[in-house]
Amino acid sequence: MHLTTFSDYSMRVLMYLAIQQEQRVTIGDIAERYQISENHLTKVVHFLARAGYIKTTRGKGGGLRLNRAVEAINLGEVIRQTEGDEGLLPCVQGKGECCLIPVCRLTGILRESQQALYQVLDKYTLADLLVDTAPLSRILTPN
Repeated sequence: MHLTTFSDYSMRVLMYLAIQQEQRVTIGDIAERYQISENHLTKVVHFLARAGYIKTTRGKGGGLRLNRAVEAINLGEVIRQTEGDEGLLPCVQGKGECCLIPVCRLTGILRESQQALYQVLDKYTLADLLVDTAPLSRILTPN
């Protein structure tokens, strides 16, 4: 399975905000640290705010922060929301033009593997990514 860049950036934003909980954080800060586009991050931040994971404050002195405790942000839930309802292939969701759909065993195997991925992700929260924050802090904290 290949996760989208949107999912990748969403997890990066959440990790950054978790490490920088005591600091004022902007989209520019995150973009600079990860060397990624502010435009892409703006879309990600908007999505995460609408989903209730983060809180945004506009204007001078504004910024971003987590809106939930790190223990309350489930990785499986985040990835389901960022990836949407698409399966590994269209046929996994019963869509597509393939003539094999009515008889193909691969569809069931792919559906099972996708469910297994989410079962693993469902066991973890953002807190599990922060067990040892020192290495992450060294990388993510501006000098």
